[in-house]
Amino acid sequence: MDLQFPQNVMRQNLLVFLMMAAGGLLSAGELAGPDWVRETAAAAWQPRDSQGEVVYAGRMWIFGGWFNSFEAPPRDVWSSANGRDWTLVTKAAPWIHSDLPMSLTFQDRMWMMGGWYNGRLPGHSASSAVWSSTDGAIWRKVTERAGWSPRLAAAIVEFRGRMWILGGTENYYFGDRQSLKNDVWSSADGRTWKQATANAGWAPRAYHQAVVHDGKIWVFGGGNYVPEYQGFHDVWSSEDGVRWTQVTPAAGWAARLWFAAAVYRGRMWVLGGWSKTPDTNWGDVWYSRDGKEWTQLKSKVIWKERHEHSGLVFQDKLWVAGGHARPLSNEVWSLYLPPDFFRGE
Repeated sequence: MDLQFPQNVMRQNLLVFLMMAAGGLLSAGELAGPDWVRETAAAAWQPRDSQGEVVYAGRMWIFGGWFNSFEAPPRDVWSSANGRDWTLVTKAAPWIHSDLPMSLTFQDRMWMMGGWYNGRLPGHSASSAVWSSTDGAIWRKVTERAGWSPRLAAAIVEFRGRMWILGGTENYYFGDRQSLKNDVWSSADGRTWKQATANAGWAPRAYHQAVVHDGKIWVFGGGNYVPEYQGFHDVWSSEDGVRWTQVTPAAGWAARLWFAAAVYRGRMWVLGGWSKTPDTNWGDVWYSRDGKEWTQLKSKVIWKERHEHSGLVFQDKLWVAGGHARPLSNEVWSLYLPPDFFRGE
């Protein structure tokens, strides 16, 4: 028999099925999703957090990061075409400020800039150097001193044919509130930087994220680590990097630092992170189309709670790699959502 069901009934049945698959009823603001897939429990690179990460030339790349606060950060570069098999491209890149740097792909190059060196040891420092590479092995220093002050843990995006740096902190373990920034800078070549605004309107912060979605730059979360913890879960947007609008002062996810973010399936995503009050690693996944209303995607199988991991979109999937999962991790996970997954929303 060819039974015809109203479309709203089919959607209801699909939602019930998804809820059952997730192991129980869901609350408002939650949606059941498919399981995450652990592509590898132990990638070839040493477990770490705070690394740079990009998608470039058909591969995922990670470089630098943090092992502990009492040694210089690593300078290795790795790439993978499938998330399981990783190739060491170079063991010692020329840059040294590789803890919490800013990284992206722009003009068919990988870029890494800023960052922190030497943890809590003597000789520690932040950087405003800008580096680029076409192969991960040879890195060219585009400038030793960009227009913005030396900093780490800023947000970075590509928008309107330029790279944009947003906020960050000038000091990691030894700074204060005065170290935090809310300025915005952009560059078309990595060498010459133009300040869009000295005060973006959102509170000065580091350890936040930015994405480009719906023709705007979006900034959310972050705050400060030491000496005074401060966590945000506000969301801001801008069409030009100069004028900023607060979309919501309190998104549905808890205030946090050191999370990952991405744009996937036409939505902005927040993945994991850390909050101090209480001292909590997060293992949650949230998405939003408008920055105001956020929904938690609940999966039965998912990565362990973590912070300062890499979040990437690669081969039509959402990826999580490494991070501090107590202990440090070198796992790699992926999530595939069918293109019509949100059709019923």
